Amino acid sequence: MKQSGIQITRHACLYETAPAYVTDQPQFLNSAVRGVTKLGPHELLSVLKKIEKDMGRTTGIRYGPRPIDLDILFYGKFKIHSEILDVPHERIWERPFVVAPLIDLLGSDIDNDTVASWHSFSKHSSDLFELWEKLGGESLVGRNGMKRVLPVGNHLQDWSLKTSLMGILNLTPDSFSDGGKYISVEAAVSQVRLMLSEGADMIDFGAQSTRPNASKISVEEELDRLIPVIEAVTKIPEAEGKLLSVDTFYSEVASEAVKKGVHLVNDVSGGRLDSSMYSVVAALRVPYIAMHMRGDPSSMQNPENLQYNDVCKDVAFELYERLKEAELAGIPAWRLIIDPGIGFSKNTEHNLDILTGLTTIRAEIARRSLAFSHAPLLIGPSRKRFLGDVCARPAADKRDPATVAAVTTGVLNGANVVRVHNVQYNADALRLCDALLERKLR
Repeated sequence: MKQSGIQITRHACLYETAPAYVTDQPQFLNSAVRGVTKLGPHELLSVLKKIEKDMGRTTGIRYGPRPIDLDILFYGKFKIHSEILDVPHERIWERPFVVAPLIDLLGSDIDNDTVASWHSFSKHSSDLFELWEKLGGESLVGRNGMKRVLPVGNHLQDWSLKTSLMGILNLTPDSFSDGGKYISVEAAVSQVRLMLSEGADMIDFGAQSTRPNASKISVEEELDRLIPVIEAVTKIPEAEGKLLSVDTFYSEVASEAVKKGVHLVNDVSGGRLDSSMYSVVAALRVPYIAMHMRGDPSSMQNPENLQYNDVCKDVAFELYERLKEAELAGIPAWRLIIDPGIGFSKNTEHNLDILTGLTTIRAEIARRSLAFSHAPLLIGPSRKRFLGDVCARPAADKRDPATVAAVTTGVLNGANVVRVHNVQYNADALRLCDALLERKLR
């Protein structure tokens, strides 16, 4: 589409659904994009048909198996009726697998006249939101053959099935909790084996300390610490089927790590410390974890970076701005994971407010983008200083019980992924949280 003069401005989430009409065929993947073009509606249709052909679509049975199917749902404020094109698309109103991604392209706030006109086109309802609710709304997702998925590794991950546990592997001599413990490849691999055996779903490799007041190391030094460990871990049988993440704010490190077998990029700066990060991750086609932080690790706790009117609303707005930049650079919404940045540019009260206010953060993001608001949400409270302040535990390695309590609070308030040092304790906490949430849904 981009090569044909269509500027993509928004992406929906990605939905795996049961096939419609002709049911004897594989599952479908559905999404939608919003864009700007100088092409007229019929020119646009011709371009889309050519894309379908180039991607292998041939004439077959109606609604039968095909590699891709591109439809124009809306075109500006216009209604179009011709022999070959109807806009709005005539069957939007009966298809949850179309309405779900269509809704994702909007915010709960109506932001312009064009979006207002799309709402006015809705048949049998006052607006598109009411249409979605009449079809079943969010209750359809995760049931009735519709799953919201994120492509990672060689599969499609449904983050709603269980809370995912990310084990932390610090390859630094100066991390606040366990710096220096896993510098050797042998010690690092041994710790990975332990975390996987205790229930970790993914491992997050970090070779650059991001503790408060940490100074940056070079790309070369970070790679020297990181790459030998990744190469060793990818060879152990225990890592088969598990996800690997790299914790870095350097795009060059992210690129090299992915080449060596890492599946996700975890950027504490949300793209603020390397102007190439978004474009590099877009080209890598891997999930991107965008975290909220102001400044960098050496300045993030400065007084000016701790000023918030409402920490949850302010974090949500600043995260949205970064996600929007990432999306415009080519990272679609279905590859984004959000992290409110507990312990980064936050004081104790801010961190507590975030843990109990994750639903507020999602709702604030949803005002501007429903797709972003559905992104998996990651929290990383593990052994952070605010836990020590609350519990009078100055030593970081004595904060595991408080971490379990923080993780439990976050998961019961909507977190999908937790990043922790002590996998064993938190794996049990997640099992209980997931059981509680499952009971609540019944």
